[in-house]
Amino acid sequence: MMSPAARLVSRRFNHRNQALAPFFTSSKSFASEATFETRPFKLHKLDEGPKTTVTVTRDDALKYYKQMLTIRRIETASGNLYKEKIIRGFCHLYSGQEACAVGMKAAMKPADAIISAYRIHGWTYLMGVSPTGVLAELTGRKSGCARGKGGSMHMYAPHFYGGNGIVGAQVPLGVGVAFASKYRGDENVCFALYGDGAANQGQIFEVYNMAKLWNVPCIFVCENNGYGMGTSADRAAASTNYYTRGDYVPGIWVDGMDVLAVREASRFAIEYCNSGKGPLVMETVTYRYSGHSMSDPGTSYRTRDEIQEVRQTRDPIASFKEKIISTDLATADELKAIDAEVKKEIDEASRKAKTDTEIPMEELPADIYSAPLETDVRNVAPWEPLQHKRIGSAVNLK
Repeated sequence: MMSPAARLVSRRFNHRNQALAPFFTSSKSFASEATFETRPFKLHKLDEGPKTTVTVTRDDALKYYKQMLTIRRIETASGNLYKEKIIRGFCHLYSGQEACAVGMKAAMKPADAIISAYRIHGWTYLMGVSPTGVLAELTGRKSGCARGKGGSMHMYAPHFYGGNGIVGAQVPLGVGVAFASKYRGDENVCFALYGDGAANQGQIFEVYNMAKLWNVPCIFVCENNGYGMGTSADRAAASTNYYTRGDYVPGIWVDGMDVLAVREASRFAIEYCNSGKGPLVMETVTYRYSGHSMSDPGTSYRTRDEIQEVRQTRDPIASFKEKIISTDLATADELKAIDAEVKKEIDEASRKAKTDTEIPMEELPADIYSAPLETDVRNVAPWEPLQHKRIGSAVNLK
């Protein structure tokens, strides 16, 4: 039995704990979802388009935020590795365009396909390759997704047909992927991505025609970041309304700096294609912070003030972060914890990309063919052939 003095001490202890409880427990209740208004979509040859009122759940909001932040960190690490001369050759960064990729991926079904040009580090990650697999591929190390043999332009994953170095050439290939889907009757679509600089390529107009003739489920996506290689879109194109360029192919203009707007436009496009109506053109108006490639400073044809203004007023990550916090989907501290988690992951991936070894010489001719008719691969000296071998498993084979 407690003494009077002990009971007094116990009461004081309990009172103190009750007073301190608010500092150690959180009474914050998060919103389960939030609704936003996007910028109006512009339509070409469509009676109706995506809804401008969009809803996102707390879980999805945190997922999109982490994905965009991871892509931004991957690109920052890529830029640093290039400056250290650890990444050689070509390197095209996606910083500023994260909402385009994350928004499209959020709408895609598991078996929907995507093919793009050479600005694809972020897409490679979204399609299932780890940050280490991306960065190590850039540095030519064996833990890269193509064991270091593909580099910046040639990364692949299931339903991801990689980056392609020839300007605009991936678009006809994307129509071929979509045609295969229609031929098999599996009701999947292919997103064929290209930039405003490639939008004037003749081959793109050729496959607009073929895709519409056959009503192929291809979504042509022009990621309009305002600048081609060294010049603005206004100086390179007589018409910059890229969503109307399909003429007889309907089109949608979407704010590419808003991940939710891109998601809704992509959902609409997928439903449109799956309904048997054929292809659609989608223009995502976005902005890239770096030059066309790492060899381009990106400031000879635009001002630093312009870049800074976009960063401050239209950045896709910062604006989405503000939406999340202002609608109580998450707290600033929770997002800060995600920032720290992503930074740690990319720092470790960057370290691995620096320290991992390269593949041995005898592996260079490996995995060229899925089913080679001959095992001899021509070497520098024709009379000393290399031997083809299988090491990895082939992807995207039906």
